[in-house]
Amino acid sequence: MNYTIATFYKFATISDLETKKLQLLTSCREKGIKGTIILAEEGINGTIAGSESAIAAILDQLRKIPNLEDLEHKESKSQKQPFARLKVKIKQEIVTIGIPDANPNNQVGTYVDPQDWNQIISDPEVVVIDTRNDYEVKLGSFRGASNPKTESFREFPEYAAKHLDPEEHPKVAMFCTGGIRCEKASSYLLSQGFKEVYHLKGGILKYLENVSSEESMWEGECFVFDERVAVKEGLKSGSYDLCYACGHPISEVDKNSPHYESHISCPYCYDKLTPEKKARQEDRRRHREYLKKQNS
Repeated sequence: MNYTIATFYKFATISDLETKKLQLLTSCREKGIKGTIILAEEGINGTIAGSESAIAAILDQLRKIPNLEDLEHKESKSQKQPFARLKVKIKQEIVTIGIPDANPNNQVGTYVDPQDWNQIISDPEVVVIDTRNDYEVKLGSFRGASNPKTESFREFPEYAAKHLDPEEHPKVAMFCTGGIRCEKASSYLLSQGFKEVYHLKGGILKYLENVSSEESMWEGECFVFDERVAVKEGLKSGSYDLCYACGHPISEVDKNSPHYESHISCPYCYDKLTPEKKARQEDRRRHREYLKKQNS
């Protein structure tokens, strides 16, 4: 069976969250859909997978919710179900920054289409910032972009307070994987007095999909939160795998490290590997190998 994976988000005022949560749980379960949907008063954020018809039905249901009529989504295909279970959650924010004033429903930066992004980031007066986490940035980024070296998006306000000033940096352009983090980051910077704030509409994925390799200013690969691990121009699958132990993306160079053991550890987690954890990882590896033989 081919699975359709749909990724979507939208900042929009949503009410009666408990009722909508129960309706979505019921519908997704009936249709065999798995994945995660986050609901908040500020909007919706989700990635779900199921049959093509099931995904189409859920997206239609979502677009009947007031203020979500124009909800956009991205699709990809998979030969297997990438998610183990279904979760529909109600949270304070659909992407967590922890600052109430950072609400794109109230104010947001200037959206920049992928075709116009190169011109923006080529302006020497523009400070270009990658709002993703450090392990994501290491796989690839736009030429000349600053890496805040954050471990979570919650750290972005602290980075901005230390390294950005509205007087010294009048023009700021930001980007992230799909657009959600930089959209909220742009709202935050505007609340702090920045005047010209830009963000890449649709994120890196939309850029890689629409800008040719000859014109691209992207360098490396883009980490994604599904079985592809990373993608490159044209959204073709990249060269990275995931460490089963810690979930960190690993390259072929990482696999040649003495600290790499398939399904057990990698250079990023070997120093945290206790005998008990190693035993658990070995049990899981044997279980995966057993399931693979059963399905072959």
